[in-house]
Amino acid sequence: MESVTLDALDLRLLHALQLDGRAPFSKIAEVLDVSDRTVARRFGKLRAAGIARIAGVTNSHRLGHAEWLVRLRVPPARSTALALALAHRPDTAWVAVLSSGTEIGCVFRVAGEGPAPLAALGRLPYVSHVEAHRVLRPVMERRWSGRNLALTDDQIAALTPEPAADPAPVELTDLDRRLLPALAADGRAAYPDLARRIGWSESAVRRRLHELRRMGVLQLDVEIDSGLFGFSVQCMLRLSIAPGSLAQAARALAEDDEAAFVGTMTGSHNLVAVAVCRDAAALDTYLTERVGTLGGVERVESALVTAYFKRAAPEG
Repeated sequence: MESVTLDALDLRLLHALQLDGRAPFSKIAEVLDVSDRTVARRFGKLRAAGIARIAGVTNSHRLGHAEWLVRLRVPPARSTALALALAHRPDTAWVAVLSSGTEIGCVFRVAGEGPAPLAALGRLPYVSHVEAHRVLRPVMERRWSGRNLALTDDQIAALTPEPAADPAPVELTDLDRRLLPALAADGRAAYPDLARRIGWSESAVRRRLHELRRMGVLQLDVEIDSGLFGFSVQCMLRLSIAPGSLAQAARALAEDDEAAFVGTMTGSHNLVAVAVCRDAAALDTYLTERVGTLGGVERVESALVTAYFKRAAPEG
């Protein structure tokens, strides 16, 4: 990835795309008061440099899928290869190397109430420890706020699409099973390109993509390193909280600016979170002065994220 410093227009563009990853460049340009060509050129530069891309991400709840958080203890020399292999699996939604390469964390998505697919991983001779815990409920719906600070309230309102409905779990069609992987690779792919790639009519692709977004099955996410916004430290937290305090503690953490993800889970640690901080000192302050003072907290385990291999969707 090239060394790039984001300017004010880049930040506004990225914020706009986080609100609606398929918003036409003409609409974004109008809201930002710049030309269509400028918006297209800026995004093209960021994508070509490997800075940002739009990924189509499915919502596990809408599809009736279980999510399992799995941690593997491995020798540092093996972590990169295994993380890459996990990232290429279609059933993983998130893969990161933790603790300077001594651990790998990943999230598996499994249809129905099925178990995590661990048999093959457990047979690897260099994997010394495997643990898996079911993610029961994501507590926060919003994204990490640190990358969404560039637009005014009026600009946000102009670019925010209608909220998704919340129906019962959705049964995927044959078209969906072709379309969703294509959108995972490129959430902004043009309708004609999508139609050619999956062998379906452009009208059907356009209609179904709109339906999937309206039902909340498909979400569009800007994948970008938080370090470009001045936040260089990311940390995975697992907390043991007294059952009577769990709901309140989860809601409190979900409101923090540092929170990128908060969810309840099974196991001795019943809450998992990902915190994003400016540096190690800020993380220390967050752990000691915020997390450590929450009611009901009995134990906190932290692991720094060394590298991401899959944030939400596979590279195309």
